[in-house]
Amino acid sequence: MIRHIGRLVAVLALAVICLQLWFAGRIALMNVLAPQSTSFQRSEAVRLLKEKQQVAWSQQWVNDAQLATTLKRAVIASEDDGFAQHGGVDWEALKGAWKKNEKAQARVEARGKGVAKVIGGSTITQQLAKNLFLSGERTLLRKGQELILTLMLEGLLSKQRILEIYLNSVEWGEGLFGAQAAARHYFRTDASRLGAFEAARLAVMLPAPKRFERQPGSAYVMGRAGLIVGRMNSAQTP
Repeated sequence: MIRHIGRLVAVLALAVICLQLWFAGRIALMNVLAPQSTSFQRSEAVRLLKEKQQVAWSQQWVNDAQLATTLKRAVIASEDDGFAQHGGVDWEALKGAWKKNEKAQARVEARGKGVAKVIGGSTITQQLAKNLFLSGERTLLRKGQELILTLMLEGLLSKQRILEIYLNSVEWGEGLFGAQAAARHYFRTDASRLGAFEAARLAVMLPAPKRFERQPGSAYVMGRAGLIVGRMNSAQTP
């Protein structure tokens, strides 16, 4: 019995190692080949097909030189101001998010109703790891895999390439992915020609693109964009 359990554990361990090697190989290949799609995009395509019987899709890859510096600075300032310095995980941001979530949960429990809004502390690299390979479920196992993938991305790709892939694959609305498609959709221009305020407006939309796409010029988006513009000059790009 013990021997059988030992063999099972060995097989499972080997399967996990093989999976990590497969992930590493795919990431290494991204140095020369852009990913055709992400796990999140594929799940969105399936959802749209089921719910609407059609998949309205807009995405166009552009290389790093065709991504405006204003957009890079705006996204870093809004999403991950330590992107150029950290090794993939901003532990201080995670600690801060954890404390805020605990306080929010305590307030909800005190009221006896409602659901606490979860605040994330994920870096751009962590967001990319999740979008590229993982599902949207929140489990310790998935978070552990996300951490491993994040370290792989940081170890096998340059910061510049990580940001390039992120900006070309992130969601900016239902069926709307990547900076070029977003720039064309919202401002009728190319990703290379985005002004500071336009770039900031796109950056503000990233945490909840499906919600903000209904009112991309809302008071919140415009006000928050103004704050991001003020922080852009200090945002360090790779």
